[in-house]
Amino acid sequence: QPHEGQQQYAPQQAPAPQQAQAQAQAPAPHQADQAESPLERTQTQPQVPERAEEWDAEPDGADDHPFFSGRGDGDRDKRDKRNKGPAGDDEDEEDDGDGAAGKGRKDGGDRRGKKTKRRSGMACLVVVVVLAGVVGGGGYFAYQFWQDRYGAAPDFSGEGTGEVQVDIPAGASGIAMGRVLKEKGVVKSVGAFTEAVAKNPQGKSIQGGTYTLRKEMSGAAAVALMTDPKTRNSLTIPEGRRNVQVYAAIDKKLGLKDGTTKDVAKNEAKNLGLPDWAEGDGEMKDPLEGFLFPSQYSVGKGTKPVDVLREMVSRAKSRYAKYDLEAKAKDLGLKSPLEVITVASLVQAEGMTHDDFRKMSRVVYNRLKPTNRETNGKLEFDSTYNYATNQSKINLSPAQLRAFHHPYNTYYIRGLPPGPIDNPGSDAVEAALDPEAGDWYYFVATDGKVTKFAKTLAEHDKLVQEFNANQKHKNGT
Repeated sequence: QPHEGQQQYAPQQAPAPQQAQAQAQAPAPHQADQAESPLERTQTQPQVPERAEEWDAEPDGADDHPFFSGRGDGDRDKRDKRNKGPAGDDEDEEDDGDGAAGKGRKDGGDRRGKKTKRRSGMACLVVVVVLAGVVGGGGYFAYQFWQDRYGAAPDFSGEGTGEVQVDIPAGASGIAMGRVLKEKGVVKSVGAFTEAVAKNPQGKSIQGGTYTLRKEMSGAAAVALMTDPKTRNSLTIPEGRRNVQVYAAIDKKLGLKDGTTKDVAKNEAKNLGLPDWAEGDGEMKDPLEGFLFPSQYSVGKGTKPVDVLREMVSRAKSRYAKYDLEAKAKDLGLKSPLEVITVASLVQAEGMTHDDFRKMSRVVYNRLKPTNRETNGKLEFDSTYNYATNQSKINLSPAQLRAFHHPYNTYYIRGLPPGPIDNPGSDAVEAALDPEAGDWYYFVATDGKVTKFAKTLAEHDKLVQEFNANQKHKNGT
């Protein structure tokens, strides 16, 4: 190392100025013998002057290397010029030991040695700083690499403080959710949230919506709160709910007086973005029926009923647009896309399971045929009577059903009701667009869970008897 070389090879002391001057003034040997006779000079052995003690002001150490001293070829050229005599001949520092040579060495070598030391020290400092930067920077990036891939994600501790409302977009991934929570100051890092999601059995059930959370929560605490139904600021509308049920759910969620959302829907129906084909013939009980799409919606503090309704209509419109309902309606012998949604609502109301939907859809289309001799063009669905009377009963007598005159009572009218009777889900809509092939005209849910289908009235009557027997057994009579 350079500083070690400096300690081991310190330059020797130059001769004192007085000594150098004395050496310069001392008479040469032949001058001292001028008083002797020629014979004495002949007999006297000539005295060889003693070689002056050699002095090397610049030992061959690490300091003289151009990398540390900063000197190059140019410095050597300058030094060579200083060491040349008047005639331009190089003075041999090794062989010439006279005073003149010593003086020249003293005058130039001492200053150059001091400059060399200063340059060497600065070079060492630069090298040390560079090496420290390289090692330190490499260590930092190595730590970051390890921390990103193998270290625990930065996390807060505890349940957090305060309150913050967070909107998670529909369909967001766990990483996207973590970014939103980090930006809102809920969690310390995205990794803290995603790791907590992976460890929580219910973590993957977190969906888009509005959540009321706290600041600086641990990832585990945030996941626990977001999976607690009591603290989620979301409203879930199941498939097959009627609008009156949806309105009541919105009022309850927002803490509003009963009937508030229903009144808003009545007054704002035309301003909520319904598709052009949604307008019925004037006998529709509720123009929004079938367009409050079953899904989960964000409903937080300050949310207005009109905003929730508009979002529901927008989602229904978007889903229905995927099916090309106008073209499909013509293929199925229906008048408009609205009738497709009406068929889907009947399938949703009458079907006990999704496996029944396509057969149920076929029953509807078979009964709508002009050639239908089984029911003479009438659907005769109990669900339409219940919709018209705003109830949900199954033990209804034929006389009672046929006596009620109402545009939605399919025991009274022929064909489809004026509009949908509930809000169907995607499976029911797809079943209405693609009915299963078959000659069924009847169906009965014999035990309230399993639906059986029949082609003739006689087969239907047997199924009704089975249903009645199950009801008696259920009631203990």
